[in-house]
Amino acid sequence: MGVQSVGGGQACSSISLCADDFALSPGVNRGVIEALDAGRISATSVMANRRSWAKGGRALRRYAANADIGLHLNLTLGAPLSFMPRFAPTGHLPEITRVLKAARKGDLPEMEIRHEIARQLDEFFEHFGAPPDFVDGHQHVQILPQIRHWLLDELEARNLKGKIWLRNSADRPTRILRRGVELKKALGIAWLAKGFSRAAAARGFATNEGFSGFSQFDPCSDYARDFETYLRAPGRRHLIMCHPGYCDEELILADPVTLTRERELNFLLSPAFADLLRRASVKLARMSPPKLEIAA
Repeated sequence: MGVQSVGGGQACSSISLCADDFALSPGVNRGVIEALDAGRISATSVMANRRSWAKGGRALRRYAANADIGLHLNLTLGAPLSFMPRFAPTGHLPEITRVLKAARKGDLPEMEIRHEIARQLDEFFEHFGAPPDFVDGHQHVQILPQIRHWLLDELEARNLKGKIWLRNSADRPTRILRRGVELKKALGIAWLAKGFSRAAAARGFATNEGFSGFSQFDPCSDYARDFETYLRAPGRRHLIMCHPGYCDEELILADPVTLTRERELNFLLSPAFADLLRRASVKLARMSPPKLEIAA
């Protein structure tokens, strides 16, 4: 990551572009794989508790040498992999509002969440055949003060210190204001993530420096225009999240973000996206160093 020289001596900055929610549904998997095949994303993070992960994990192995494949820690959608009588008494993970409320009260069930973190990491390894390159979180749960420490404990116990990076969903307020997109959400997440990068660094885990990609998920919005703002005021190790995919029945039943996934995918696969990166002198790159391809 950083600044590279390109033909003619022009400075070219590199960013990581990560497609979230792989394994949410077969349609999301298909869209993310199309973006990987086209070289239009440099990372994807997966929901290891979803039924599309077993097949999807095997499919992702061929991209291990060229893209970062991470765990999208999921504590707010679908069913948990472990028994969680307090956190998910109905057998379904709670909505993010409930998680935030319990976190503010210091009332999250520690052992249940620790066990679920471990189970999702196990499930990732089982079907991908290797540890994740990084960990982030669905609806940014990885940054919550209690959860972040339990996650770091588990990663350290697995001897992953210095081997994987973590998503810091925060950015500097001045950068967020310069982008002017979803200000309330971006600033709120930055407040919740206060101290996350320092806590990760103290335990030997790198994080991105700079983060954007917050969206209204409005099917009528101009995603190309929004993406242009994501490139403003980049950090030194800038990370942009996106949510490409195809809408299918499983997605509709699971998540309110549906049609905008196809709009994002269409833009990422279009010549307009490549032109935007070229005009901005930006190249896609992974955060992790290259590695050998994992055997299928």
